Amino acid sequence: MRFLMLNWRDPRNPKTGGAERVTLAHLKALVDRGHEVFWFANDFPGAAREEIFEGLCLVRGGGYGSSVLAARKWYRQQPRFDLVMDQHHGIPWYAPWWAGTNTVAYIHEVLGPIWGAFYKWPLSTLGPWQERWTHWLYRKVPFWTPSDSTKQALHRNGVREVKVILNGIDTRPLPALPPKPLTAPVRLIAVSRLAANKRIDHALRATDLLNQRGVPATLTVVGGGEDEGRLKALAGELACAGRIRFTGSVSEAAKNEALRDAHLLLHTSIREGWGLNVTEANALGTPAVVYPVPGLVDSTVHRETGVVTAEETPDAVAAEVAALLQQPGPYEAYRQAAWARSKTFQWEQILPQVVTWLEGEARRGQRG
Repeated sequence: MRFLMLNWRDPRNPKTGGAERVTLAHLKALVDRGHEVFWFANDFPGAAREEIFEGLCLVRGGGYGSSVLAARKWYRQQPRFDLVMDQHHGIPWYAPWWAGTNTVAYIHEVLGPIWGAFYKWPLSTLGPWQERWTHWLYRKVPFWTPSDSTKQALHRNGVREVKVILNGIDTRPLPALPPKPLTAPVRLIAVSRLAANKRIDHALRATDLLNQRGVPATLTVVGGGEDEGRLKALAGELACAGRIRFTGSVSEAAKNEALRDAHLLLHTSIREGWGLNVTEANALGTPAVVYPVPGLVDSTVHRETGVVTAEETPDAVAAEVAALLQQPGPYEAYRQAAWARSKTFQWEQILPQVVTWLEGEARRGQRG
């Protein structure tokens, strides 16, 4: 069968992120099953018009505001596809109305307040309105998402059919957990693209609060992005500036080493589709302290594999970290439970579910 993924970015894009990593795993599994797979994405400087990558065909055309038209033009010149996957990142591709074949909508999170992190009024208001309207327009299209939080949000916006398949991770769980007692200074880590919606500044301020309150703590920030300059400037203004380190973008091996070494992962995003770095950290014996937002409340089981704060504030993060240090017993229990749960997110367990469901959606028109 022939499959097409529509997504603004592809794995070669300099701004690729967790959504593209997960998407690539899904599409490679289709290739391994013997299917023909294409991925249409926005163009970017220096990119080839078409290339073969990891067994699938990457096709690029257009940019923001024009790639939908470019995709449609390219699509009309292709043999029939059995399934088109329309991946939403706030704005969809409207494929159900021009593809002429089976389509599913693939969405990681309902952006909602994330619009306000990137745009001022009126776009900060128009964005969420447009998103709700889009979901209502797509209400009869099958949706596919990695979390119950996103499923519930889609249902609230009128979508009728939502398939939840959890995200897998590339990180292999440690064969055994080495000792890692929670002692001062507490080693904290944030792993993320440095963008406004990730609220890494909250992790910086939480680290500063801990040190102000006599709880020695360090923070390693792994990742790069457009917010890097602002965050470094903020870190330089804090009293604990010497205890905050920015690594920039690093290799997977270096990232995993940093996650293994840390006591706790901090995740203070506005919301997530899932929070891949949470389960990656868990696989390496590091539980997380996360905000009570969609996605993160799915990837962290409160008081079992980590902690979900009561509020979305640096003070709430600092309070939870300090409490764990005062009574380190629960920390080891979280480590063990998080590590054990991470074993259920290995790709060999997740991908058969994905491929089987996508093949079924591709056959929709063949059903009697």
